[in-house]
Amino acid sequence: MKFIAAMDSFKGSLSSLEANEAVRKGIKTIFEDADIRTFPMADGGEGTIDALIDGLGGEIRSRGVNGPLGDQVNARYGFVDKENLAVIEIAEACGLTLLSRVRLDPGKATTYGIGELISHAYDDGARTFIIGLGGSATNDGGVGMLQAMGYDFLDQAGNPVGFGGAALSNIHKVIKTEAAFKFDDCNFSVACDVNNPLYGSNGATYVFGPQKGVTEESLPDLDDAMKHYAEVTEAQMGIDIASVEGGGAAGGLGAAFYGYLDARLEPGIRLVIGLLDLESEIKDADLVITGEGRLDAQTAMGKVPSGIAKTAEKHEVPVIAFGGSVTDSAYELTADEMSAIFSIQHTPMSLEEAMDSGLTRFNLEKTVSQVISVLAMNHTKKFPGN
Repeated sequence: MKFIAAMDSFKGSLSSLEANEAVRKGIKTIFEDADIRTFPMADGGEGTIDALIDGLGGEIRSRGVNGPLGDQVNARYGFVDKENLAVIEIAEACGLTLLSRVRLDPGKATTYGIGELISHAYDDGARTFIIGLGGSATNDGGVGMLQAMGYDFLDQAGNPVGFGGAALSNIHKVIKTEAAFKFDDCNFSVACDVNNPLYGSNGATYVFGPQKGVTEESLPDLDDAMKHYAEVTEAQMGIDIASVEGGGAAGGLGAAFYGYLDARLEPGIRLVIGLLDLESEIKDADLVITGEGRLDAQTAMGKVPSGIAKTAEKHEVPVIAFGGSVTDSAYELTADEMSAIFSIQHTPMSLEEAMDSGLTRFNLEKTVSQVISVLAMNHTKKFPGN
């Protein structure tokens, strides 16, 4: 019998790798000889490096780069030598977690460190890049990244405009220098799970800016600066970044990747499933087990369990999802995507207790074993669902 374990992380408790191992042990308790294939998963955000590097057989590397406010940070990226592939999470170099709340300043915060990471990976031999967007502290339209990669953004006096979202209003001229041309032979795939445009009422600044420290008073100015950047880009470079679905992701990084680096933007979980060739493993499986820390209405909107379920559904393979918590709205998943969902919590407990990694691991393993035990009662010649 063949089982697929494709768990996302339980944030703050278990990594994706640890969650998969707990599932594997739970299944083995009941079916000792089962064929269990484990796939650490992520949706393009936190954990994408670890999931893909584990699945593709690469390694984690790190480099010192400029953080969002210019402080040096040690940023990780994944590298798969045999594929000339680099996996980068933008939060490593310009993430919200790199700044305390009182230091958040999207008017000054830059994505320069992302460009440095890409350049380091290029020097290592990478020509294919997987980029996970999410969790940025920036609102600079990706200009900082492009500056680090060889693009000059100059003001009317011919001087560099500087860094951060506020600097975009000063852009008068854009020059693609010789240093930037080397990236023309690279392929960028970007995990992007939002469809917000670069600017406007539904754009990067108004929708995502407040969580990064944009004040109500500064919203119009920063949004106008983003619009100005788009207009100059189209006028001088012949690139339309204003109408790109997902252009507003990560403070406009989606637009920069799409317009300047010819990147493909696609849902993160679909990108990960494709890279790991997971569908070919799922199609002849008897059961797929997935899950994440919290199963709720958001799960259906591009998160790991939903992406796994949609893939399994194409091959009529049953899917069971496990969550650290399960909201009432999550049960709608069983009508559309999942065969069943279960919470791993057995007794009332505090949030601190629920987040304990040892308890989470124990509860996940035991809940899986109990569910599999029930299924095994009906197991004769074929597994339920086949």
